[in-house]
Amino acid sequence: MSQTLPQGFIDAWKNRQALMTLSTVDKKAQPNSIWILCAELIDDTRISIANNAMVKTLDNIMQGSHGSLLMIAPEREAYQIKGRLEYFSDGPYYDEMKSWLDPKFPGKGAVNLHIEEIYYGAEKVF
Repeated sequence: MSQTLPQGFIDAWKNRQALMTLSTVDKKAQPNSIWILCAELIDDTRISIANNAMVKTLDNIMQGSHGSLLMIAPEREAYQIKGRLEYFSDGPYYDEMKSWLDPKFPGKGAVNLHIEEIYYGAEKVF
């Protein structure tokens, strides 16, 4: 049984600042954070993120790292989305990412962030 994302989060997503931060960790628990510009909320379970220039982040994803996506919405509302990450360089998830990605970006691969938790500040909202 899937849960529905909170309406406050959905509204914030639609009005978020373009730049977000994606954080992962390596096998030694060393954190790595990068700027993300190209991401789409696909449904209540998944956010698709375009890999335009990932290096360390991609290594971490391939080693099984979970991730945390930090976004800022109007009024400086901060949401943190946490979950399992998967990477695709071809196939249906890759094709899906290419369908929404502006062609000026390379879109080397698609990262799926499977939404497991959402925090609004320190408050868990999903």
